Amino acid sequence: MNLALWLERTAKVHGTRPAIFSGDVQVHDYTSFFRASLGLSAALGARGIAPGDRVALFMRNCPEYLLGFYGAWAAGAGVVPINAKLHAKEAAYILENSGAKLALVTPELGAELAKVSDLPMVDVTSDDFTAMCAHAPRDIIPRTDGDLAWLFYTSGTTGRPKGVFISHGMIRATSLSFLLDCDQVQPEDAAFYMAPMSHGAGIYAPIHVAKAARHITPASGGFDEMELLQAAETQGPLSMFMAPTMVRRLTDVAKAAGKRGEGIKTIIYGGGPMYLADITDAVDWFGPRFAQIYGQGECPMAITALSREEVADRSHPRWRERLASVGRAQSVVEVMIGDEDGQPLPIGDVGEIMVRGTPVMPGYWQNPKATEKTLVGGWLMTGDMGYLDEDGYLTMRDRSKDVIISGGTNIYPREVEEALLTHPMVHEVSVVGRPNDEWGEDVVAYVVPASGSSPDAAELDAHCLAQIARFKRPKTYFWLSELPKNNYGKVLKTELRRKLQGSD
Repeated sequence: MNLALWLERTAKVHGTRPAIFSGDVQVHDYTSFFRASLGLSAALGARGIAPGDRVALFMRNCPEYLLGFYGAWAAGAGVVPINAKLHAKEAAYILENSGAKLALVTPELGAELAKVSDLPMVDVTSDDFTAMCAHAPRDIIPRTDGDLAWLFYTSGTTGRPKGVFISHGMIRATSLSFLLDCDQVQPEDAAFYMAPMSHGAGIYAPIHVAKAARHITPASGGFDEMELLQAAETQGPLSMFMAPTMVRRLTDVAKAAGKRGEGIKTIIYGGGPMYLADITDAVDWFGPRFAQIYGQGECPMAITALSREEVADRSHPRWRERLASVGRAQSVVEVMIGDEDGQPLPIGDVGEIMVRGTPVMPGYWQNPKATEKTLVGGWLMTGDMGYLDEDGYLTMRDRSKDVIISGGTNIYPREVEEALLTHPMVHEVSVVGRPNDEWGEDVVAYVVPASGSSPDAAELDAHCLAQIARFKRPKTYFWLSELPKNNYGKVLKTELRRKLQGSD
């Protein structure tokens, strides 16, 4: 089923409801949103875009992003959303690899892309794009559940990014699982797009369309803590996706401003490790507004979830362990912990997280070798390490490549990071392994001190020894003003390892 049918159905019944906003200015109701999408679909067809073709979106967050989604889907095409922070040459590689026939761009990104690519482009702020949306409409092109909806390119930290084939059926399963496992959506709600729409924030657009909710792209086009807090007070209830580092920053700013997040309905967090100290602090300040998801591009937003009630619960005897987890398997998947051969491990044993179900990709785009390595016996091998408890809660350890092996023993950086973050002088921390000829690897910690603090190594050592085994404590501490992160707030441990090489 074509995802654009959800927009059609909403427009027929709730056409006058407000749909798309730029800041506090309404751009479309659902009738005009649908009409513009059908016009764009017809215009794409007139430009030679056929069912199964790809339309790239190299854009900053803006209202036209949603038109790009639904116009392409209505035309039977798949979208290729490209991270707006990528260099134009990196974007050009994605255009070539995906075989995209057209790119919809915002002006500054399009200008850079035009220097390195001759692919036809349309500036979504131009009269040309306006005319495309006003084109005589045509009916939605039928699609099946297995047809391409979204070609998602991985971050490519260890090489060229791979294209993940995301089908209409996968996104629908993720959307319905959102209602079952994460949060409800009401027509008065608004999806607030601060996180990149090329990733998880955009994946959640369809369920908000299906429920006739509002869609707001902030005037800044990105993440601004005060802009969010003010918008929530005037345009709430707002729901949004955030990386854990965004939650930390929002909490710090809100505390300084004395704002409790009135008008924020739900913050879904994921995309990286959320430390126990950070989420506890956030819930203590904002109240029960948080839910957690764990997913990957290969199973978008749909592996496990920790509900709002579970995140806020302090009555369960093991609430800390549950809050430190990433929740339980979502309703549309199975989750298993496997050994090196993919065989199931007992409850409590750490191994590779494996998942199967409707939201799991059928494979990587034109990359059978990578597909064969990642999909084994019907299971997605996530590359993440973790364990399940007796109640089905999944606790992450680390990516398998991030595990530190010292003296033949596995040390999970996150466990060390969790311990250090309970020290009041530690604001952020990231732990990596440093090669050691005798032991294999040493544990090294990069620490961002809390404002006005100057912790010393001996003090942090003593703090660690009070909480974790002696062999897990860092052998060396490095002090940074900030940790290197990518556009989605994930700490770049590859950059920290490069710093270690430079310090040798």
